[in-house]
Amino acid sequence: MEPVVVLALVAAIVVVFLVASSVRIVPQARRYNVERFGRYRRTLQPGLNLLLPVADRINTKLDVREQVYSSDPRPVITEDNLVVNIDTVLYYQITDPRAAAYEVADYLQAIDQLTVTTLRNVIGSMDLEETLTSREEINSRLRAVLDDATGKWGIRVNRVEIKAIDPPHTIKEAMEKQMRAERDKRAAILHAEGERQAKILTAEGTKQKDILEAQGTQQAMILRADGEAKAVELVFQAVHRNNADAKILAYKYLETLPHLANSDNNTFWVIPGELTEAIRTVTTAFGDQSTAGAPAGSPSPAQPEEAATAGPGDTSYDSRTYDSRTPELGAGSTASLDAAAAADEAGRQAAAAVSDAKAEAEAAKSPQTPRRGQTSGGS
Repeated sequence: MEPVVVLALVAAIVVVFLVASSVRIVPQARRYNVERFGRYRRTLQPGLNLLLPVADRINTKLDVREQVYSSDPRPVITEDNLVVNIDTVLYYQITDPRAAAYEVADYLQAIDQLTVTTLRNVIGSMDLEETLTSREEINSRLRAVLDDATGKWGIRVNRVEIKAIDPPHTIKEAMEKQMRAERDKRAAILHAEGERQAKILTAEGTKQKDILEAQGTQQAMILRADGEAKAVELVFQAVHRNNADAKILAYKYLETLPHLANSDNNTFWVIPGELTEAIRTVTTAFGDQSTAGAPAGSPSPAQPEEAATAGPGDTSYDSRTYDSRTPELGAGSTASLDAAAAADEAGRQAAAAVSDAKAEAEAAKSPQTPRRGQTSGGS
């Protein structure tokens, strides 16, 4: 009995070994290359797979997902003989497990060496500045060369990126100084542009201000002139509407003369030449009608002897002389009495203003000379 049990146990162990060696479960995104008696037989797909015991065996297990390979920094010489260290990042994917296992011994090492040689060829045709600013061009050229070379290895290069470009320390310092100078230059240009714009805007504002002020002054002067013109026109219309004669105009003329003495110029007055004619017009207008026909400059019969002997240049007169020529007015002649009183007062004020002005003018010219009124009073 015992030998039979032993044989059965051995047979059971052999069966279990054969079953275990003939059944293979392949995970997702994995590929297994199977060799039969040392020769490539097939590639196992994900799932349950059966092998021939003892004859078949799994040679390589490959991952067909996209993978990342980062190379170490490698020294590369640029066209201007500068040594820079460049490290790259490679994204690849196995598309043919049989070729990846049997066409190349170590596909990672092959890809790394091919990347270094291609990078040196590409960087060797560029200077440092072009190398630093042409990463996209370098990446595209690397990808084209690697994709063409690794196609027969069953590998597809999806992307190649330059991770870092490290120039020498002295070159870094020179580049930093250059960048600092460029920034200072741009800052100075921007500052100058700002000042230029500010000055232009200030000049434009000053110009607009002067223009607006000039326009305002012009409008004000136009409005003021229009107002004065309208006032003169109204006065002119009022005078003509009321049919004013030369007597009233002469009276208004004399009424304006006292205002000359109230001005700031206290040392010099310009007396119009029509002053005596205006006084004569007023006095004859409101004086005795019997003397209207007498010749100009001859004394009237009612004038005292002093008035007849007065000099031609003396414009002063006595109120009694003027009153002696004033006719008697009746009870119904109130308007004529007021007019006569107004003319009397106007003549008196005009004569006084003229006398004072002449005396002060002579006193201002020669202080030692006595006034004309005092001399005539004493003679």
